[in-house]
Amino acid sequence: MNIPKLPLGDWIETLEDWLTGNFEPLFDFIRAVIGTMVDAIETVLLSVPAIVLIILFSILAYWIGKWRIALFAFIGLMLIDNLGLWEPSMQSLSLVLTASILSVVAGVPIGIMCARSNSVQNIFTPVLDFMQTMPAFVYLLPAVSFFSLGVVPGVIASIIFAIPPTIRLTNLGIRQVPSDLVEAADAFGSTPMQKLVKLQLPLALPTIMAGINQTIMLSLSMVVISSMIGAQGVGALVYRAVTQAKTGIGFEAGIAIVIMAILLDRLTQSAFKKK
Repeated sequence: MNIPKLPLGDWIETLEDWLTGNFEPLFDFIRAVIGTMVDAIETVLLSVPAIVLIILFSILAYWIGKWRIALFAFIGLMLIDNLGLWEPSMQSLSLVLTASILSVVAGVPIGIMCARSNSVQNIFTPVLDFMQTMPAFVYLLPAVSFFSLGVVPGVIASIIFAIPPTIRLTNLGIRQVPSDLVEAADAFGSTPMQKLVKLQLPLALPTIMAGINQTIMLSLSMVVISSMIGAQGVGALVYRAVTQAKTGIGFEAGIAIVIMAILLDRLTQSAFKKK
């Protein structure tokens, strides 16, 4: 079959050039906002002595969860500090926190809109499917084109990769609120905002929090990938170890990522159950 090839790649590059040429001030603004957020979080985390922050994290873990989580937090963070990976770990954590915060800020309202309208849900569903199935490396290409190298495109790629669970589970949680309770709220004359804030969101909170938990985990999984475009942190050490065949360094950096992943997962799960 001599069917001409669709110039899909050329179309995408043309669109990329058009966006870069016409929306450069917007991209500069986004770069400034995200860069400022990452720098602020990183400055706070690194301005406190490591041992003080470890103790604070351990106390927080004990307050949120159980003593086992607090013990794991103390031992795990002490190990990270002992391996000399405290600063890159905090750099990675600042990237994860920024991506997670922005994903939640954008994802929850979109999930609410999807729950309120089947038409909106039908529009976003294929978009979310595309975002979750497209290889994460592909997101780095437009991110670098629009935002240059560094931590900002890494955060942007992390948001695109990590936001779908928050949107999906916010939508699901609100839709699972029993219809008889919604009808009762309508019968008492509740406005749509009152019904959302006082009924639907509180009942959907466990499901929404599960989505936020997954978003945090997916953001952390992008740490190593983001290092390929200049993002600093533990991921950069892993990437450097791979390129130089330094197994020991890669293993140490991997252990730090695993400790942060387990700690964030347990803390968020315990916090959500406590609510």
